[in-house]
Amino acid sequence: MDIEASRQAVSVLPVTLTVLTSLRESARLTATHYSTQIEGNMLTEQQVGDVIKGSSFPNRERDEREVKNYFQALAYVDELIAVSGAEINEQDIQALHGLVMEGHSKHSPYRDGQNVIRNSADGGIVYMPPEAPDVPGLMQELVQWLNSEIRKNELPAPIIAALVHYQFATIHPYYDGNGRTARLLTNLVLHKSGYGLKGIYSLEEYYARDLGGYYNALGTGPSHNYYMGHAEADLTNWIVYFCRGMSQAFASVRLKAEQAASASDTPDHTPLLRELDERQKQTLTLFRDARFITTKDIAILLHIHPRSALNLCHKWVEGGFLVQHGEARKLRKYELGVKWVRLVG
Repeated sequence: MDIEASRQAVSVLPVTLTVLTSLRESARLTATHYSTQIEGNMLTEQQVGDVIKGSSFPNRERDEREVKNYFQALAYVDELIAVSGAEINEQDIQALHGLVMEGHSKHSPYRDGQNVIRNSADGGIVYMPPEAPDVPGLMQELVQWLNSEIRKNELPAPIIAALVHYQFATIHPYYDGNGRTARLLTNLVLHKSGYGLKGIYSLEEYYARDLGGYYNALGTGPSHNYYMGHAEADLTNWIVYFCRGMSQAFASVRLKAEQAASASDTPDHTPLLRELDERQKQTLTLFRDARFITTKDIAILLHIHPRSALNLCHKWVEGGFLVQHGEARKLRKYELGVKWVRLVG
């Protein structure tokens, strides 16, 4: 009920593009910092923001690469969210993992051997995931279950997301990057289920501030071996932990959004913004500094291929979001449709 109350409150708050963009950017940086910190990244939140803007720090190349990759993966989540109504598939998950580990959305194949999670203190086995030959089938079952539950709309979305997070981490389909990919997948599930909260929340901070609680909640099961009871384990403690985190994160966002809305004396743009998808909202930011933009500008902003950006522009011109000027490729540019100009005024 706390989650629902915050969700409804944020959905009706008056918000401008400037406020929304600021809150979204802050949430992305927070998510990137804490999700990579969980995996041992040593950069501070301020340094993460600096790295995203192009700065670098001596002897921190690995940390910088992790941060940039995760930030890119969050942008890819936005792309998947923008595909309205589409189901989540294994290729989406593999692409997220590819971004996390390599910085590009090439589909990562699942592990081909056994991996073991050990205690860093004494090297003892904490968890032994399923054997590699079983991973493809388990992942297929997980994705099928996820899409089926979203379609049926019987279980509350937070519970679906909690179970997906747990099962992905339990299958542990990769040698590395499982935790970050699990958290990205969870965010994608919540957005697809109507719990995106305008993209201005982060669950990662909740996990990072109590790593012991996070791992203890995930470590459900009578044995460290997957085949000894994990599939039948009682997941109540994990679901309670997960939903409590959502409740805290959503309440925090509600407070920030209320403060931002009350401090703003500009007109409420919420109804107009609701007509736009995530990529259109991002593209709006380009028009705050320029009257005309190009497909290259859009491709760079959205981290997509120029051909994909061109296809988007054709679609947006037909829908009235953009107005095209010039036909030749080198002269072609785009202006914001009249209806949307007030959003960047």
